[in-house]
Amino acid sequence: MSQKTWGGRFSGETDRRVEAFTESITIDRRLYRQDVQAGQAHARMLAHVGLLTVPEAASICTALNEIAADIEADRMEFTISLEDVHTHIERALIAKLGDLGRKLHTARSRNDQVITDVKLWVREAIDGLDEQLAELQRAFVGSAVREADVILPGYTHLQRAQPVPAGHYFLAYVEKFQRDRERLADCRKRVNILPLGAAALAGTTLPIDRDHVRGALGFDSVARNSLDVSSDRDFLLEFVFALSVIAVHLSGWAEEWVIWSTTEFNFIELPDAFCTGSSIMPHKKNPDVLELTRGKAGRVIGALQQLLVLVKGLPLAYNRDLQEDKAALFDATDTVAACLGVAAPLVEQTKLRREVIASRIDDGFLDATTLMERFIALGVPMRLAHEAVGKLVRRCEVAKCRLNDLPDEAFEEAAPGSAATIRSALGSANAVAAFRSYGSAAPAQVAVQLKFWQDRLGVI
Repeated sequence: MSQKTWGGRFSGETDRRVEAFTESITIDRRLYRQDVQAGQAHARMLAHVGLLTVPEAASICTALNEIAADIEADRMEFTISLEDVHTHIERALIAKLGDLGRKLHTARSRNDQVITDVKLWVREAIDGLDEQLAELQRAFVGSAVREADVILPGYTHLQRAQPVPAGHYFLAYVEKFQRDRERLADCRKRVNILPLGAAALAGTTLPIDRDHVRGALGFDSVARNSLDVSSDRDFLLEFVFALSVIAVHLSGWAEEWVIWSTTEFNFIELPDAFCTGSSIMPHKKNPDVLELTRGKAGRVIGALQQLLVLVKGLPLAYNRDLQEDKAALFDATDTVAACLGVAAPLVEQTKLRREVIASRIDDGFLDATTLMERFIALGVPMRLAHEAVGKLVRRCEVAKCRLNDLPDEAFEEAAPGSAATIRSALGSANAVAAFRSYGSAAPAQVAVQLKFWQDRLGVI
């Protein structure tokens, strides 16, 4: 028999250049565990419906375990002539069991076989990434607890805007990564639909039981349309989109901390273990982990674009173009997992430079908005209050002083008789204490949110 799973139709050997051009074993060999798992479920189903005997199915399952062990121990020789991991496993099975091994592919196509393996792999990847994201959230919550008494300048347009407790800052990232986890969980719902049994594109005339396989592999439901199954890569687009958003969040955080680690900001002390030096400048401490995190986001976003372009013009149902999906999938997943793997310990070990931050916390008029709202509370129309505070800020810039350094009469011009009340709102600490709205930087609100995340993530 031909070494090819499709060789019966052809009279000659495949050109070696074609074999090299069409092979995917260099990429898809990492699907071997999923292929074995799905193959065993398929074999047991074939026995369940009478297309195999129970002993035959048991022999196949045992042999597949042995093949998996050989691959794990690096005892299997991979060759491009066998195209992909699925063919390698099938050929190894035939070598062990002869014609019995040839029966395993009954009522399935490589089309539904491959997509089932990929869905099993993605499902595992989602579960692993979810735990990594939770670990990063716990690291940020830990920082929120550790730095609870620090007030940070909050920024818009990278200009000082309003003061916020450090806990509020750290919990902002916890929220972002929670949305990432929820996107992955939602994506998992569409991943967890069984494609096996769709065969090439139209199903099979044999009496299979797809629900039997569904239960064995832990899928939530069975795909309803065999034609759709053969062409569907929506779940990969969705998954890699979710990975891209994670990468964007990591990149934004990395950029911020690169800036914060500069002498000009000097807000954070990065751990030596997560930095590198210069080959020529002996004083340098470079935030390479953060910079690479920022840079690697481009690879993940690029993988999403690759997948979108890959599927944008394909007619129903299966087309060989779809073989190219796994390179983008694996690279995007590996890249995000690697970034998350260093992010959590970096967050845990990074400390705020409290004295530096405190020494400049009242620079930049962080209390100006609170001052405006104090005028509003005293009955000054919002637009008049806004204009009045703008003029006070300009007066401070000319005098090179802070709002709290202005004389009482400066405030009396906007709201007569209010100087004492107004002054109690000035300074970053007073401005933070004045916040009241739900979800704001108010210390009481931050404490509520911190308790919520401690309970949810199991952080003491």
